[in-house]
Amino acid sequence: MEKLLALSEEYGYPWIEFRENITGPVELLQILDLGQLKLAGWFPHTIANGRVGVIACDPTADLAASVCRQLGVSEVSFTVALPADLIRIIEHNQDLNPSFPPPAGRTPLAKVRTYLAVRRSLFAHYRTLMAKSRTGLAFIRTGFSYITIAILFFRFLGGGFWLFLEVPLLLLGLYLAINSLWSYLPSRKVNAAMPACEMTQATGGTTALVVDNVETFPTFTRSGPVPGAAELRQNWSSLSPVMRRRFLACDRTDFAEERTNLACLRTRMAKVRTGLAFVRTGNALIGFGFGLMRQFPSGAWHTFDIGLVVIGGAMVAEGFFWYLRGRPSGERSRASVQRGNAMVTLWDFFIPHHFPEPERTQNLIPLPVSRTQSPGIWATTGLALERTMLAERRNVMARLRTTMARARTGFSFIRTGLSLFLVGAVFAVYLPYAGMVWVVLETLMMLIGLFLIIDGFIWSLPAERTKQEFPYCFADMEIVFPNYGVPCRSWKKAIFSRDNH
Repeated sequence: MEKLLALSEEYGYPWIEFRENITGPVELLQILDLGQLKLAGWFPHTIANGRVGVIACDPTADLAASVCRQLGVSEVSFTVALPADLIRIIEHNQDLNPSFPPPAGRTPLAKVRTYLAVRRSLFAHYRTLMAKSRTGLAFIRTGFSYITIAILFFRFLGGGFWLFLEVPLLLLGLYLAINSLWSYLPSRKVNAAMPACEMTQATGGTTALVVDNVETFPTFTRSGPVPGAAELRQNWSSLSPVMRRRFLACDRTDFAEERTNLACLRTRMAKVRTGLAFVRTGNALIGFGFGLMRQFPSGAWHTFDIGLVVIGGAMVAEGFFWYLRGRPSGERSRASVQRGNAMVTLWDFFIPHHFPEPERTQNLIPLPVSRTQSPGIWATTGLALERTMLAERRNVMARLRTTMARARTGFSFIRTGLSLFLVGAVFAVYLPYAGMVWVVLETLMMLIGLFLIIDGFIWSLPAERTKQEFPYCFADMEIVFPNYGVPCRSWKKAIFSRDNH
């Protein structure tokens, strides 16, 4: 600050420090070489009525005359800044497209993508917990089957010599059932802690994705429409390399948001599958309990049989709660995948001079190459394009994973429905008639099972068809060999066909 005050006192001009809201006029930034301005040591921040406001670290009369000649103005008003602040101001304007708000800078967008990556890691953690829970539920079913077999042996064969078989089976079943329950309980908390699956509308860089509330739990919103951004993007060939990288950074952020939303939907479908695994576990207990009650209508073990049915019923109710809460995610995932597949591809945006619009009558501006922009600046932009293309490919694969997750969830519906239907059918066919109550229970189980089977096919068949038609692998491929030191229209291509040998 002392150096800045001394500089202001020496030249007699006001001073300024770097701030992100210091941006230059659009009409000047489009014609000036900002890299050359760093060498010359000045930056225009206002212009009106033939007068330009210039930030400089050495505001001499020669510099004022040079600025007047270069910009065609009659008067210059200086503001002094330290050389480091001036370079930061210029580089910040290189980083921002004209009229873009500070949240559209590459650093804020990178921050948003980092928080989105953290959110995807959280969803992956949740899916791992629920996969562990489904494994635990399989062990619980195994444990209860051992317990039931041991008790059946005891009820049919009694004790004595058979205790050597019955006791180990009973203890093993109790161990599996109780120990595996702890793998299910942590995932149950996911139901309350999991954030909502929300996605804003991708706009192709005409708005910026913003992260807020980072101290507690990050939330993502959109900035307002950027004036002139859509027209700027349509005129892609007239943009400088840095301006192109801005749109590419916005696109990568939009892709990251879509991947995060798809990960959220896959997590909710995993929750549905976990709930249905709980239904199958409870159905197994109900089947065991009903079978014993029908086979042994009364006796000392009748309380145990009723207990199996009650525990199984509670597990079925718990599982259907998860199923009903997570079921809408399937329809949302399908709509999200279809919306993503219908979006305009990157190449339609980034190489408009390959496919000029028929109604466009104005001539395309030549590529803005200047002496200070060595091939390296185009190489940097080319690498940004490469990263963005890879991000789009990751989104294509994320859509495919979401489609297959929907199919797996449908198959889970079918397995659960078959489990319920077969238990009801076995009671109806192989066990004797025991009253209207049992008929109602058997019919209800078969009807619910049929509903789940039909619902599962409704989920799985379109997903399977989409998976087979998914535009990921092609018979004929065109591979571009990029040379980022030259414009993309000069890149060489090679076409590979399955008919080639």
